[in-house]
Amino acid sequence: MTIAGRTGGAPISWGVCEAPDWGYELPADLVLSEMRELGLRATELGPTGYLGTDPADVRARLESRGLRLIGGFLPVPMHVGTPADLDEATAAIRTLAAAGSEVVVLAARSADGSYDRKVPLDDGDWTVLLATLRELQRIAADHGLIPTLHPHVGTAIEDRAAVLRLLDGSDVLLCLDTGHLLIGGMEPLELVELAADRIAHVHLKDVRRSVAATDGSYIEKVRAGLYAPLGDGDLDIAAVVRALEDAGYRGWYVLEQDAALFGPPEPGAGPIRDVRRSVEFLSRLTRAEVAR
Repeated sequence: MTIAGRTGGAPISWGVCEAPDWGYELPADLVLSEMRELGLRATELGPTGYLGTDPADVRARLESRGLRLIGGFLPVPMHVGTPADLDEATAAIRTLAAAGSEVVVLAARSADGSYDRKVPLDDGDWTVLLATLRELQRIAADHGLIPTLHPHVGTAIEDRAAVLRLLDGSDVLLCLDTGHLLIGGMEPLELVELAADRIAHVHLKDVRRSVAATDGSYIEKVRAGLYAPLGDGDLDIAAVVRALEDAGYRGWYVLEQDAALFGPPEPGAGPIRDVRRSVEFLSRLTRAEVAR
């Protein structure tokens, strides 16, 4: 299947996020309709409950727009690893599976869910994190999902050193997020070169390095234009995609350009414009690959 046939969307590109106090949330039906308008065939779930609380209703809502569910982002404070956190994660995994998902995208969340602080780990924290991760892998596999770990800004697996330690200490598959990886200090191409066989899911973001280097909170940087439409930022997205394809990657490419809204945009305006530019970039890339 071509890259275009393996391209999905995510509610975060429309400003819908699980982080507290993120901003205005567009209605789910509008977001799904705009995804379909752009020709996307699949989506990730978004925050728990955003597309509905009943898995059958989520399936029906997506199918009515010709979309399928491919994954869901699930942040868990793994270095704490309390039974309550595992119970909550198990419930979310169960819902994802029942709604037809293929992948669960895990992140090693900070204790309070914020993305604005480093999460330093000592050796004892790492022991707990890896044990919690193994349990989450088991739970996901028991429900028929592919568990992946997403290196993410403001989580315990953020910077290059943490990614390398994770690769050595766990056999978990990875969600390569081009933007979060770069901001954390690791070039996406390096991860492809080191561990292409561990990459099972991809989030595509382009980044403006000048914004990433500024002071301020994560959401302030997002609102300042941290993420650009694919091809408009400083990352060589085409090189990353080519490297993945040459390495045999055949999973999904999810357009994930974090946005944060102050209020409802004018009709036809808002996040859809940037997502459209990213879709067009991937379409050009697909045509170039066919012509090679």
